[in-house]
Amino acid sequence: MRAFIVERYGNQAGVRAGEMPDPQMGADDVLIQIHAASVNPLDLKIRDGDFKAFLPYRTPFVLGNDLSGVVVKVGVAVTRFAVGDEVYARPDKDRIGTFAELIAVHQDDVAIKPATLTMEEAASLPLVALTAWQALVERADVQPGQKVLIHAGSGGVGTIAIQLAKHLGASVATTTSTANVGLAKALGADVVVDYKKQAFETVLEDYDVVLDSLGGETLEKSLQVVKPGGMVIGIAGPPDPAFARELGANPILRLAMSALSFRTRRRARRHHVTYSFLFMKASGDQLRKLTPLIDAGQIRPVVDRVFPFESTREALEYAEKGRTKPGKVVIKIAEAPPGS
Repeated sequence: MRAFIVERYGNQAGVRAGEMPDPQMGADDVLIQIHAASVNPLDLKIRDGDFKAFLPYRTPFVLGNDLSGVVVKVGVAVTRFAVGDEVYARPDKDRIGTFAELIAVHQDDVAIKPATLTMEEAASLPLVALTAWQALVERADVQPGQKVLIHAGSGGVGTIAIQLAKHLGASVATTTSTANVGLAKALGADVVVDYKKQAFETVLEDYDVVLDSLGGETLEKSLQVVKPGGMVIGIAGPPDPAFARELGANPILRLAMSALSFRTRRRARRHHVTYSFLFMKASGDQLRKLTPLIDAGQIRPVVDRVFPFESTREALEYAEKGRTKPGKVVIKIAEAPPGS
């Protein structure tokens, strides 16, 4: 099969188009012909080797972390899907590889594609929608009337998290650039802070939850706007001891992760708030909970640009350039079936 392969860690130069063996299937796997995939910051970090300590992919490997497509074969133990089903998924972290024509995915990580979306729109959602769900529903248990701050409201996670938080009944604030203030309001944000004109920590206070996808100074300042007992959830790091335990990391890696987040956790304690690092997990069940919200129009995808499969390297480069345009970058790998 055709694929885009990481031959060596480091940068864009290590990625090339090439041929890889067709995926091997297990009894619980579905083989998916991929119609579209999307680019996430995670792809760039994996390509550059930033996560080698806990995601040690052996080169050469196929990049890509979410997809939409059609089931072309099912394993003997598969009960959820049949050949011809249109699906979307975020494969498990140990089985990535969506920048390719085919992929085998465990049935538990797959869901039927939202009927109202094109393949390209559906491919933009799994990783970011699962991230938003796991942060706001699972980790923070957001309740009606609570105040939620979502950083980078025009980004992949931000555009979905704003809509999900509003569905949950929260009052939502977000940060974005001047050009995207209108979009953030259209997505449902009650308060939009233009970071080019205002410092969010000077205008926001007493928030129950902050979802931070930026890290660094933004994370540190976020601790100041959360009320006592609240939570800051970071998806850009630093990783914390709970994540190290969840990962089953060795003692040295656990110690390293603890050290990386020590300062942030100490500052959080001083503000009487909790810092929690989230590395999202694959979940077909959670996608199935999100699908009715998508088909009802309560959550809609935001797609910036669609690249053809042969331009995957250009798609990665475009996503890496610090774009100011909102939404996701999508790669079209195959033509969608008629009527999709």
